[in-house]
Amino acid sequence: MVENTKSAKRRAKGHAGKEARRARDINHKISKRIVAEAQRTGRGIALEDLSGIRERARLKKPQRVTLHSWSFHQLGSFVAYKAKRAGVPVVYVDPASTSQERSWCHHIHRRNRPSQAEFACQVCGFVEHADLNASPNIAQRGWMVWVRGAESQAPALTLIA
Repeated sequence: MVENTKSAKRRAKGHAGKEARRARDINHKISKRIVAEAQRTGRGIALEDLSGIRERARLKKPQRVTLHSWSFHQLGSFVAYKAKRAGVPVVYVDPASTSQERSWCHHIHRRNRPSQAEFACQVCGFVEHADLNASPNIAQRGWMVWVRGAESQAPALTLIA
């Protein structure tokens, strides 16, 4: 039963936006560490262009909740503006099949992802956490964009204040 008293409204107002502030704070901390590491090592940053991911993703309900509750765009925007400020290059790569491709033998198949977190190559038998397998794929695609001197297809940045 929801109370409609002044004190209940006051408490609700105090909690409004708490999750958004928490996510924003975490995104700032993550982006700061990413940019600092790239600057320290003299490297650039490759990010997947995740614009439209919410519309493309076909997930079960618990996974949809996780996907929709985190601000990928905000994190990418924070990385981009902090990298620009620090003079660190950022390129955006096509995310197609990065999580289904084996980073060493480059075999791509949907069955390489038996679950959301697991990667198991159907050809060479390599098993790894899916994100740890995908990150070299993103890095390699970023390198290819950089080497070719191709214009990075960066999504429109909207700085979230």
